[in-house]
Amino acid sequence: MGRHLRSCLILIILSCFAAVKAEYMRYKDPRQPINARIDDLMKRMTLSEKIGQMTQIERQVASADVMKNYFIGSVLSGGGSVPAPQASASDWVNMVNEFQKGALSTRLGIPMIYGIDAVHGHNNVYNATIFPHNIGLGATRDPDLVKRIGEATALEVRATGIQYTFAPCIAVCRDPRWGRCYESYSEDHNVVQNMTNIILGLQGDVPANYTKGIPYVAGKNKVAACAKHYVGDGGTHDGINENNTIIDQHGLLSIHMPAYYNSIIKGVSTIMVSYSSWNGVKMHANYEMVTNYLKNKLHFRGFVISDWQGIDRITSPPGANYTYSVQAGINAGIDMIMVPYNYTEYINNLTSLVNKNIVSMDRIDDAVRRILRVKFTMGLFENPLADLSFSDQLGKKEHRELAREAVRKSLVLLKNGKSANETILPLPKKAKNILVAGSHADNLGYQCGGWTIQWQGESGNITVGTTILEAIKSTVDPSTNVVYSENPGSDFLKHNDFSYAIIVVGEPPYAETAGDSLNLTLPDPGPSTIQNICAAMKCVVIIISGRPVVIEPYLPLMDAIVAAWLPGTEGQGVTDCLFGDYGFSGRLSRTWFKSVDQLPMNVGDNHYDPLFPFDFGLTTIPGTARYSTAHALRREDFRMASLVFSLLVTLMFVQLQ
Repeated sequence: MGRHLRSCLILIILSCFAAVKAEYMRYKDPRQPINARIDDLMKRMTLSEKIGQMTQIERQVASADVMKNYFIGSVLSGGGSVPAPQASASDWVNMVNEFQKGALSTRLGIPMIYGIDAVHGHNNVYNATIFPHNIGLGATRDPDLVKRIGEATALEVRATGIQYTFAPCIAVCRDPRWGRCYESYSEDHNVVQNMTNIILGLQGDVPANYTKGIPYVAGKNKVAACAKHYVGDGGTHDGINENNTIIDQHGLLSIHMPAYYNSIIKGVSTIMVSYSSWNGVKMHANYEMVTNYLKNKLHFRGFVISDWQGIDRITSPPGANYTYSVQAGINAGIDMIMVPYNYTEYINNLTSLVNKNIVSMDRIDDAVRRILRVKFTMGLFENPLADLSFSDQLGKKEHRELAREAVRKSLVLLKNGKSANETILPLPKKAKNILVAGSHADNLGYQCGGWTIQWQGESGNITVGTTILEAIKSTVDPSTNVVYSENPGSDFLKHNDFSYAIIVVGEPPYAETAGDSLNLTLPDPGPSTIQNICAAMKCVVIIISGRPVVIEPYLPLMDAIVAAWLPGTEGQGVTDCLFGDYGFSGRLSRTWFKSVDQLPMNVGDNHYDPLFPFDFGLTTIPGTARYSTAHALRREDFRMASLVFSLLVTLMFVQLQ
């Protein structure tokens, strides 16, 4: 009996060892080289599991069961798509982990990657730090600053359990009529190339001797980045969003392509294809540019992702022949499709195309290999689930201070006084009464612009931050009376004695096609606010906009003009320069035109005749408020005051006699 028991125990132990040995999966072993892990995993995958990896769905249609049943490789939040209004970091983490647990419960347990548009900070998330949009960052000319912004943004994204951002946009905007121009750092590719340093902040510094083209993400405190929109999105005809970029190959490669070279060298993980066309060929269906150029010539080894319903737009109207769109997009070289809703239709179509040999297994394997490389590189297999260890990073004080620094460095001073001898900035903090006016002075949503809380942005106190009015009140001397009137009438102006006025006007928030504009005029009542106030007193006008707008008609009226772009949540950065705590230093990252009839017009063009040229920006010296309350008096008042003073001196002299 005892001998029999011993034999049974030995058999059981041997069986356990055999089971352990059989369960060893090379792809799960972090000690193995990444290529070996990819090879091992891909040998185990079915076609369904591979196509699942190539599918990115919106969180609104995602669930743990959907992730498990369809082997979904990625989930995203579109603009404004959140787990709950004003969701906390834990709300986000719990949602992301629910989807992740569904992915991990599949046969092979391949983790999903969650993507979001954190394009100027973690802009979908309440209480996150909102940095200036790219047009403002381009005006700083400071690659180190944008790298630090990338580092802060990565931490805030990780605070919500998310590992992937659809940023940076490295478009070279050649026409400000384009509704996405504020997402571009500059009209000059050299500036855009320098600003790709944000990738190093988001993903981490690429190690020395790292192989060019291989994606790189340093660890749990970093996120995968996405260079977009490949390629030529900023050069569309008449600045129309998603339109045709008409340019020869030399122009495309010399203007729109260089920043992609830099991004690839810096280890960018993913590249997003543009909705736009190049000389009539949709980029989402452009095999020559996506496969031959990006993958084969530039040796990009990360994955290529479509834009939102990007393959649908291959046909006109969109979605007219979805099967063809899937075929054209995948065969062009797109690896992951942002579906985002009808994932079953996409999966069924792609499966059928593979079974019919219209899409090859080699093409599927190339796509999956690239997706897995990014996931292995960023450590998703070892650390698939998020926790709250980064939750204190959301809206962190140090990040807000960094955003404030970015705001003041992005401000471009276009005019300072009616003449060189009549400078008005910096303003004195001590004055009897000052007027603050304009639609954008006390509107945080307007200050942040599009891609903030909602896709198109919103008006009002949409998140946590400081408006320019609040910043002014906290900056001036306690004895100074700050009066706010959004659009004061002439009677109000006559019956109040103001030392000077600060007027904040500009564009309402917008994103993408909704921002396309043929006239680029300041919306009402901006022009009348400027005209009424500047005719009555000394005025400083702050323009909040995603691009240059028409200001030439009002130029003689304004004593000073500041282009503040879309500064984000930290309005205190504006007052830092306005009142002389810091000097103005920003330089135009794009040409300020006189009239829209001149457009497109970029530096170097034969017809170049700007209102303010590319690279223009006046400077001021910190702490030297050269403008006193006496200067606020209109000239006739000043002459009257001088006459009264002379009479008083004369009377005193007579009395002394």
